[in-house]
Amino acid sequence: MTLFIAPAILSLAALTAVWWWGGLGAFFLAATLAILEVTLSFDNAVVNAKVLEEMAPKWQRRFLTWGILVSVFGTRLVLPILIVSAVAFVSPLVITSLAFSDPTAYSILLTHAEATIKAFGGAFLLMVSLKYFFNVGKKVHWFAPIERHLVRWGRVEAIEIALALTVLLGISYLSQTAAATILSAGLIGIVIFTLTEGIAHALNVESTSVVRPGLILFVYLNVLDAAFSLDGVIGAFAITTALPIIVVGLGIGAYFVRSMTVYLVRAKTLAGLPYLEHGAHWAVFGLALAMLGGLVAHIPQLLIATIGLAFISLAYVSSRRALRAPLI
Repeated sequence: MTLFIAPAILSLAALTAVWWWGGLGAFFLAATLAILEVTLSFDNAVVNAKVLEEMAPKWQRRFLTWGILVSVFGTRLVLPILIVSAVAFVSPLVITSLAFSDPTAYSILLTHAEATIKAFGGAFLLMVSLKYFFNVGKKVHWFAPIERHLVRWGRVEAIEIALALTVLLGISYLSQTAAATILSAGLIGIVIFTLTEGIAHALNVESTSVVRPGLILFVYLNVLDAAFSLDGVIGAFAITTALPIIVVGLGIGAYFVRSMTVYLVRAKTLAGLPYLEHGAHWAVFGLALAMLGGLVAHIPQLLIATIGLAFISLAYVSSRRALRAPLI
């Protein structure tokens, strides 16, 4: 539990600074965003933990140090600004100035970039879940009738890419957003996943060095975090347009989620709860469909959070029962 001491101290300091800056209302808004971030990202922690197990201890430490800087300032501050800049064809410096001087106007521009964010994040997360379920080496199954069939279909080369592209194409026809926006953003998500996954696998197979694979996995984890978190950034602006409150609230949540990821690895939680990883990937699958479905119809954030928590909770209960019975 010592892993959570530093996040707790920094969180208290950050919330105190927010209270000093904006009063009690700002304090409660930042605390609310932090709680929502942790609640929505538990499946992210479980998925990340599986990847983190393959990394050397020094890269695990860097995941908590350098990684948290990338997560808080890169994913939740810089990346949305870059996306808004690309969508609006405006200089990132102008958008940065606007984000701090007129956060309401910035939130409107960010909302206009929502389709790009959802297409990228949804496609990337869809690839994460499909890659897991189509893995022919997967021996343990939670929803056995479904997962066994998916593993058999995994023998078809690049079937997850074909399915992801088909879903993107279908969404582009159904959505009122320009098809080019959805397809280009979604393709970027698929390409980034394929490259990082492929390079990491090649380095693990062909190299005995833990540095290069560690670096690639570090990059992959941060891209995964971005895919999980970008939709939450948009949701945060529905609660408040004050950028300092959003950065502090989401940053606190991100730090706790990353600490939780390292804790899961060191406590070997995934080994003791055999279906927890399955539940996390079903939650990722649900989140991916919700993000892509959000391009066609409004899907409440509360429903998305409920889906993720439901899968994680069911997987935990099933895992506890499996400890007293043979694995399926």
